[in-house]
Amino acid sequence: MDYTKIITAARGDAPVDLLLINARIINVFSGRVIDGSIAIKEGTIVGFGAYDAAKTMDLEGRYAAPGFIDSHVHIESSMTCVAEFARAVAPCGTTTVVADPHEIANVLGAAGIDYMLRSAEGQPMNCLFALPSCVPATNMETAGARLDAGDLAPFFKHPRIVALAEMMNYPGVIFTDADVMAKLALARSHRRTMDGHAPGLCGRRLSAYAAAGIASDHECTNADEALEKLELGMHIMVREGTCARNLDALFPVINADTWHRMMWCTDDRHPHDLLTEGHVDAVIRKAVAKGLDPLTAIRMGTIIPADYFGIRDAGAIAPGRKANLVVFSDLADIRAEQVFYMGRPVAENGSLLPGVQRPAAVAVPPSMRLDPGGLDFSIPAKSRRMRVIRAIADQVVTRCEIMDVTQKEGFAVADTARDVIKICVVDRYTGQSHTGRGFVTGMGLKHGAIASSVAHDSHNIIVTGVSDAEMQAAVAAVVKMDGGLAAVGGGTVLASLPLPVAGLMSDQPVETVLQQMDGMIAAAKNLGAGLSDPFMTLGFLALPVIPDLKLTDKGLVDVNRFKVVSLFV
Repeated sequence: MDYTKIITAARGDAPVDLLLINARIINVFSGRVIDGSIAIKEGTIVGFGAYDAAKTMDLEGRYAAPGFIDSHVHIESSMTCVAEFARAVAPCGTTTVVADPHEIANVLGAAGIDYMLRSAEGQPMNCLFALPSCVPATNMETAGARLDAGDLAPFFKHPRIVALAEMMNYPGVIFTDADVMAKLALARSHRRTMDGHAPGLCGRRLSAYAAAGIASDHECTNADEALEKLELGMHIMVREGTCARNLDALFPVINADTWHRMMWCTDDRHPHDLLTEGHVDAVIRKAVAKGLDPLTAIRMGTIIPADYFGIRDAGAIAPGRKANLVVFSDLADIRAEQVFYMGRPVAENGSLLPGVQRPAAVAVPPSMRLDPGGLDFSIPAKSRRMRVIRAIADQVVTRCEIMDVTQKEGFAVADTARDVIKICVVDRYTGQSHTGRGFVTGMGLKHGAIASSVAHDSHNIIVTGVSDAEMQAAVAAVVKMDGGLAAVGGGTVLASLPLPVAGLMSDQPVETVLQQMDGMIAAAKNLGAGLSDPFMTLGFLALPVIPDLKLTDKGLVDVNRFKVVSLFV
C-alpha cells in the first residue's frame, strides 16, 4: 500500500480512483446510516464527500456496508478448494474469513497449512488463517501428522496468520500440558489472539481455561453457557453451520450489553447451504428476522471480528480501511447486490463477475494408505449390554446410551428395528488398518452403508451400515477415489463424491460438488437415513473432543472423561 498516494488523495490533492455516490453508508462505529459518497484510492477508502475521481459509480440510494467477516470457518468443510469456496461466498458479501486449516493439517501436517496459504493468494476475498492448535486433537486417534510448537513457529511470521485456532484440548490447558502450554506461549509471544473450543465447560475448569488467555468460544449450545463465558471476559462466536446451528439457542444472550463481544461464524457449511442459504449474510438475515437490530447484526459480522483479531484494515467503511463493501437495498432482508473487494467490483447479484481473475490450482500430495481388502468389522458379543452413540440432528454433540445387544451366532449385529446399526472408523495413514468398532442410533439407515473420509478431526475413514459386507464395499469405494463419500446398497455403489484433495476437498466447481452431494444425500435417504445431512453428522461421530460418546480408530471415547472405554458394559 502506497500511503503517500492515499494520504495525498484523502486531502483532495490528487484524484481518487473511484467515487461511489448516492450511498447510504452504514457506520459501524456510531451505529448510524449516513447519506454520502465513498472515495477510494489504491483499493483503500480515503474519505467521504465530493472528490475528483477517475471513475464515478452511482449506488442509487442503496446501502453500503463493510464486507462481512466469518470469524471461524473450516474451508475444507465446504468440500471445495479455496478458489471454489471463494467463488461461493464472495458473492454473498463475505470479503474476509478467518479460516482454521485444522482439517487438512491433520491429514498432511505443515504441508497442508502451506497448501492453504498458497491457495489463498490472488482470491477475490481475503483468506486469513488461525494456526491449528491441536494436530492431532487427542492421543485417542491416529492422525496423518503431529504439529508441535516448533512446527507452528515459522508460520507465525506469515502475514495471513492472525490467531492460534480453537484450543480443543481443554484438559491440556486446565492441567498445564507442556505441549499445550508451549503453543499458547508461542501465540502470546507473537501477540496473536488465542481462540477457544470448550463445549459445556463451566465453573473452576472454565476459569482455568480463560485464565490461560483463551479469548473466545464457538461451541456454546445454550444461553447459560454463553453468558457464563461472556462474564469471564470471553468473546462468543455464534455458530450457524450445517450440522450445528446455535443462533436460536443463543439469541436471548444478544443484547445492548453483550453484542460488542459477540460475532458470527459458520464453522462448517456444506455446498448446499452455501449456494442455497448463503454464508455470513444468511446468519445476519436470520438474526434480523428474529428481531435483532440490523445495524447490530451487521456490526457483529464486521467490526467486532475485525477488532477481535486485530484486522485493522477491514471491518468498517473508514479512511485507511480496505474498500471491501457490500451493497444492498433492504435492511430488513440483507442480500448482496454488489460486492467490492479492494475497491473493485467482484460480484453482482449472486455471482462473481466474468472478469475476476482467479489463481491456478495448487498441487497437493496423496493421503490414502489403506488396503480395504483385509478389513474385518465383526464384533464378538462379550456382554448383553453395550454403549451406543446417539446421533443428534443438527448438532455435533452426541449422547451415550446403554442398550441391549442384538446377537447372531455369537456376534453383535445391527438391529434396524431399534435403529441400531454398526459404525467403524479405519485408520487410513499407517497401512495397519487399525479399526474402532461400535454402534450408533439416530442415523436411521434400514439398508446398506455410507462411508466418508471426512471424519473430524483426524479424517480416518468412517463407515456405518447394516451389514459388514456393504460397509466394506463403501470403504473400498472411498479408497478407490483417494478419498470422498460413498453410499452402497445391495452390494452396489449407489452414489459417490470424489474428494482427491487430502480426502477432504474436490477439485471440481462448487456446483458440481453440490450436485454430487445432493446425490449422496438422496442415496442415503433411500437407504433410510432420516437426517437432513447424514454425511455431515457421520463425520462428527469421530470427533473425540465434543461430548458425550465418539468413535475413533482406537475405540469408543468417553469425551467427558477423555478416555477410551469398552463397547460392552
